[in-house]
Amino acid sequence: MSNEIAARLMEMGITLPEAAAPAANYVPYVINGNMLHISGQLPLEGGKVVVSGHLGRNVDVPAGQRAAELCAINILAQAKAALGGDLGRIKRVVKLNGFVSSTPEFVEQHLVINGASNLIAGVLGEAGKHARAAVGMAALPLNAAVEIDALMEIAS
Repeated sequence: MSNEIAARLMEMGITLPEAAAPAANYVPYVINGNMLHISGQLPLEGGKVVVSGHLGRNVDVPAGQRAAELCAINILAQAKAALGGDLGRIKRVVKLNGFVSSTPEFVEQHLVINGASNLIAGVLGEAGKHARAAVGMAALPLNAAVEIDALMEIAS
């Protein structure tokens, strides 16, 4: 991992966890050429979903943003595992797809996913600025409030 990225993580008080194992029949990431595809990550901490439920019902926007931050931390943990520990190989986060478990009336999915966007850009700097989607879902695996996947361009 580059010293700059390690310093940013330390400044932000973030210790990347071990990459979570898949919860079903899929792989946590795929490298295809110079692209790293990271499977959807949940707001896990210590192996457990820590923000569950629906935005607009029993989860408020700040809690949803915290869920998105945890998803982003887990995305970085998967990237670290995929890249042999070297997050400095990330040339660009191309896109984040954010899924927010929410009621039909809730329309602030974009504010929730800002939690992940801000964290990724804060850790990776210019390479962390990305395109994204933020959509509402009826339900997510394990009753998670948020799930996010990522596409990154990487150096060989």
